[in-house]
Amino acid sequence: MNKLESKNGYFGQFGGMFIPEILRTTFDELIHHYKEARQDPNFWKDFVDIMSTYSCRPTPITFAENLTKHFGGGKIYIKREDLNHTGAHKANNVMGQGLLVKKMGKSRVIAETGAGQHGVATATMAAKFGYKCTIYMGKEDVERQRPNVFWMEKLGAEVFEVKDGSQTLKDAINEAFRDWVSNMDDTHYVLGTACGPHPFPEMVTWFQSIIGSEARKQMIEMNGKLPNRVYACVGGGSNAMGIFSGFLEDKDVALIGVEAAGNGLESEQHAVRLSSKEARIGVAQGYKTWFLQDNDGQMRDTYSVAAGLDYIGVSPVLAHLSETGRATFSSATDKEVIDAFNLIVRLEGLIPALESAHAFARAFKEVSHISKNESILINMSGRGDKDIFTIANALQDKKWKEFIKTQANK
Repeated sequence: MNKLESKNGYFGQFGGMFIPEILRTTFDELIHHYKEARQDPNFWKDFVDIMSTYSCRPTPITFAENLTKHFGGGKIYIKREDLNHTGAHKANNVMGQGLLVKKMGKSRVIAETGAGQHGVATATMAAKFGYKCTIYMGKEDVERQRPNVFWMEKLGAEVFEVKDGSQTLKDAINEAFRDWVSNMDDTHYVLGTACGPHPFPEMVTWFQSIIGSEARKQMIEMNGKLPNRVYACVGGGSNAMGIFSGFLEDKDVALIGVEAAGNGLESEQHAVRLSSKEARIGVAQGYKTWFLQDNDGQMRDTYSVAAGLDYIGVSPVLAHLSETGRATFSSATDKEVIDAFNLIVRLEGLIPALESAHAFARAFKEVSHISKNESILINMSGRGDKDIFTIANALQDKKWKEFIKTQANK
C-alpha cells in the first residue's frame, strides 16, 4: 500500500486547496473520512476485496515477446490495466471513492469525464452501490466517445453535455464543481484524476497505487528484478501516479511520463505541460500546478487525438516529481501514437486506448537503445474499444466509413 502523503496538501510547491468558502465544510468532511480510511487497515482490505471480486485485480503483467524481438533491445513488459472491469484503471479510484461515499452517508455522485472511461466507471460504481449519478462531459468529447456515453446512460447515469469553453475535460470539471456547490449535503464529487484541491491528488494516488504495488511484486517474480524504466501516459496523472508509486523509492528505476503532443508543439495544438516551455505555474480548478496559459493567464485550448489527455493542468504530484528530478517527461504526437497503436495490435494482439498508446510510442523510441539484459514496463492504462470511431477516422478506414454511411441511411 502506497505511503505517499502530502504536507498540508502540498507536494513541494504544488497542490493546495483553493476552494470557495461554501465548500469548506464539505472538504473538511471528506478529509476527515479519508484520513480515517488511511488509518484503517480494514478499509484497504475491503477495497482490495471488492477490486478482486468485482473487477480483475491483480491485473497481470504480459511479457511482449514479439515486440521485444522486433526492437531487439530490452525486454518489454506491459501492465494490463485494460483488463479491469470497465476497461481501464479508472475503476480503482471510483470503487475506492464509492466506499468513502458509503462512509459519509451520501446518496448521489457526480463526475467529469473526457475519454469517457471515468464516466463509465463512475456510473458502474453508482449502479453497484445504489447511488444517483450525473456525469459532466464536454460536447466535443461526447461526439468523440459516443460508445461510452451510451453505456453511461444504460447504467443509469444522467450525462450532461457541457457546451462552454473548449467543450472538453477542463470545462466538464468546471461544471461538476458548480453542481457540487449547489448539492453538497447529499452529493460527492468523484474527481477522476490526481488533480484538483486537496485531498484529491493524494487520495486518488492512494487508490491507484494498487497498480504500482502489484507491478513491483510481479516484475520481481517474472523478471527476477525490477524494470529499468517505467512508462505511463500523462493527462491529469492518475494512471502514471498509480504505477510510479510502486517504484518511487527505487532510485535505479527511471519513471517516464508521456504527454500528448497532438499535431506538434509548433502547432500549439497539443496538451504538453511538463515537457515543454509553454506551460506556466498557476492556480486553477482548486490547486497549484503547471497549466497551459497565455500571457494574460487565460487557459489555452488543448488538443489530442486521445480525449483523456487534452487537459490544461497536470497532477501536482507529478509536477513535484518533475521538479525534483525523480520523474522525467516527454511527449508523443498523434501520428507517433497511431503508428505505435498499429504495431501493438499487429504484433501482440493487444488493443490499447489511444491514451495508453502515448506511453508505448515513447517507449518504442527508446527500447532498442538499451541492453537486452535490461527491461521496461509500460502501463497499458486502458483498452481501445472506446476509440474505434477516432481510430477508424485517423486510419481513413474505407470499410468503416461505408459501414457508418450504411447505418446512418437505415
